[in-house]
Amino acid sequence: MTSISRSALPLSGVRVVDFGQYIAGPAVAMILGDLGATVVHIDPPSGPLWDNPANAILNRNKLIVAIDLKTKAGAEEANALVAEADIVIENFRPGVLARLGIDFEALRAARPEMISVSIPGFASNDRLRRDWRAFETVIAASSGVFTDMGLNRVLMGINPSFSPLPLASAYGTMLAASAAVFALQSREKTGHGDHIEVPLAAAVMEGLSYNSIKIDDYPVRYQTQREQEIERRRTEGLPMDMSYDDLQEFLDPFYRSFLCSDGRMFYVVCPSHKNHAKRCLQTLGIYDELVEEGLHEEEDTYLPVAAWSSDVSLGVYPLPKFWADKIAGRMKQIFLTKTSAEWERVFGEGLFPGAPQRWLQEWIADDHAKAAGLMIEVEDPVLGSMTQPGPMAWLQESAEAMLSPAPRAWGSVADALAKLRTIKAPELPLPAVGPAGGWLDGVKVLDLCNVIAGPHSVAYLARFGAEVIKIDPAKPLYDCWNTVIFGMSHMRGKQSALLNISSPDGRVAFEKLVKSVDVVVWNATDRQVNAMGLDVEGLKALNPQAIFCQLDCFGGVRTGPRTNYLGYDDLVQAATGIMLRFGGSMQTPEEHAHVGTIDVMCGFGAALGVAAALYQKSRTGVIGRPRTSLSALTGLAQIPFCYDYEGRRPFDEPSGRATRGFNALARVYETQDGGSILLAATEDDLPGFSGVQGLTRLPLLAPGDRETYLTDAFATRPAETWHQRLIAAGIGVSLCDNIESIRSRSARVADGTPGTDRGSYSFSIFPDHPSGHTVTQLDPLAVRSTQATVTSLAPAEKYGASTAKVLSEVGYSESEIEMLITSGSASVSWSHEYLPS
Repeated sequence: MTSISRSALPLSGVRVVDFGQYIAGPAVAMILGDLGATVVHIDPPSGPLWDNPANAILNRNKLIVAIDLKTKAGAEEANALVAEADIVIENFRPGVLARLGIDFEALRAARPEMISVSIPGFASNDRLRRDWRAFETVIAASSGVFTDMGLNRVLMGINPSFSPLPLASAYGTMLAASAAVFALQSREKTGHGDHIEVPLAAAVMEGLSYNSIKIDDYPVRYQTQREQEIERRRTEGLPMDMSYDDLQEFLDPFYRSFLCSDGRMFYVVCPSHKNHAKRCLQTLGIYDELVEEGLHEEEDTYLPVAAWSSDVSLGVYPLPKFWADKIAGRMKQIFLTKTSAEWERVFGEGLFPGAPQRWLQEWIADDHAKAAGLMIEVEDPVLGSMTQPGPMAWLQESAEAMLSPAPRAWGSVADALAKLRTIKAPELPLPAVGPAGGWLDGVKVLDLCNVIAGPHSVAYLARFGAEVIKIDPAKPLYDCWNTVIFGMSHMRGKQSALLNISSPDGRVAFEKLVKSVDVVVWNATDRQVNAMGLDVEGLKALNPQAIFCQLDCFGGVRTGPRTNYLGYDDLVQAATGIMLRFGGSMQTPEEHAHVGTIDVMCGFGAALGVAAALYQKSRTGVIGRPRTSLSALTGLAQIPFCYDYEGRRPFDEPSGRATRGFNALARVYETQDGGSILLAATEDDLPGFSGVQGLTRLPLLAPGDRETYLTDAFATRPAETWHQRLIAAGIGVSLCDNIESIRSRSARVADGTPGTDRGSYSFSIFPDHPSGHTVTQLDPLAVRSTQATVTSLAPAEKYGASTAKVLSEVGYSESEIEMLITSGSASVSWSHEYLPS
């Protein structure tokens, strides 16, 4: 294999100083370093504040220096390093670094080309929470992550739940990394740097945006069996006490796990695609008999259900309970005839999605993960040979260089200064005068994506000024639950056109669109990309200047045995250990709570790839092909425990339905009023409890006695009382809030602003939404730029609303557009109703 130098990486020559601690700050700098930047990381003299082997991952490709920022000499050393940097990263509470003498505002006044990135737990303009000790779990509890954590947990009466996944840091990392590189590429044109703030609370809300949307008068056809059962129990005043086994019978057969002959569960995800469920049943050998028994496939599922020829249509989610039970019963019997590995090959080669449930330790050692570069080997100076997650996003032409990162190294401040000074400062235009506009003003994007990850990545580009054209088939491949409901979030700010690009005339129109844009984004496998003619040579023939960004489920830097297997968010949760950890055992896997858990993260990863490619193009003229995958991003979502090395402690992170936290000092407790409180304390905080009324004995207790003591103590007062007492003592704590309450408190009628001035949480109510429903949605608020404009995106238009406009802009006359529509090569709508009833 040809060796590729790190100098070929897109961020080669970019200088980064990383003040970050814990996860988000160091992870942003790690990703920039993976992409070629030169990174200096600053630790306190006592070492990192987070004692975890994951620091070996977070600090790869970095030179680590020890500086005491609390001393004058230390501040001077830090400022000397910052003076040499293009990008500076920190994730302290708002104002902390400035009080230590590293003032970004003053530094940028002297060096307007500098880009500074702050990643606080809560927004600097969140007066209530900005000074809280914002541990990962505090942010999660405050943002509703642990409450109503998926339909399963609600029905089982497990509320709140707990998960050790650092979702806020993972989302915040990808948002901050992509924003930093967008600012970097914008600087090439404007000469301006920027100050960027990405509050982790706002970031996790963006990650959960598909869970927080509220659609008034939501049609019954989209409600799952579980949702209907929750509503029934609430209406009748019945308890939420369903067992795990009973719950399985409320799952759709194309969205659940089945036991195989080897005792391993196999997860099937074929619920909404026109062909996937049919291929599945045909391969299992039960399609024909089910059709004979009355299973239908409606020609047009976008008609109101009342206009269907029956009450069921294969490929539409959710199925009616009668058909769900009938199909699941047959599938259970058939899955017992093969091992999970055999079924994985059957599904992968048959082009419909399914995967065995695996533990994280199995995924880390998996043949595909290693062959594809999703897991890599690094010779760490402390831990020895270590398996780590591979790159989160990459450019295909240079990605090979990312598979051999330099292990973390330590040096002096003098060493760090010398390292930074060997890199020539960039030649930039004089800072422009006047409004800066958006980072992506003038960039035109063609979005070919479906479901969540791909289209969400492009919606993210739109908020920074990109002009987006979204192409979907003239006749839909996915049901309207998948397209219209999800599209209300990811279609915002886009022009929607419907084309049959497999027809000769539709293909001509498609190629004209490809020729008209700067970036093309598609979530597709290599097989699909090649078949579409969008491989390197094919795209070069159409538009040699276009950047092509690819997302998929199992792709990595290299081709592995499962690179062309299809998959979705839930499927990669199964394949990488997330579902088994959440459920607690091979017999009880559960999807991790929220819609789009990994999807949205991967979407931000694709945007990062686009940013890196745009920067590379502006600096060198090289046209890159950015890429990421759902599997790649699971390494970030699980970074506190996604590694292995000889002597590693057991894979025993908190798991299962009964888990309430990490230990007695960091877990969820019930309070007198029936509420819950999340305690996030450490051993160092113990002396502080002596001043907390009702908890004064805690510092005197043996570790084994703490949980019982705290359980009894918290049960004596309401949650708010404990919250106030612990906040006053400077101890990490949060009420376990829920998304519905946060939305209710934080919503206003849409006013055309992005919500970045409204603290950590902000929603807009659209009473005149194009759907005809009143819709309340999260604002695009997580990325806050001092220099650039962030746009409040328009509500999602109806699919096909811009077909004629889009075709007109690439040269079609009205009569030619009408001919395309008449022939079926184009369409202006899938349905009479925006949201079919």
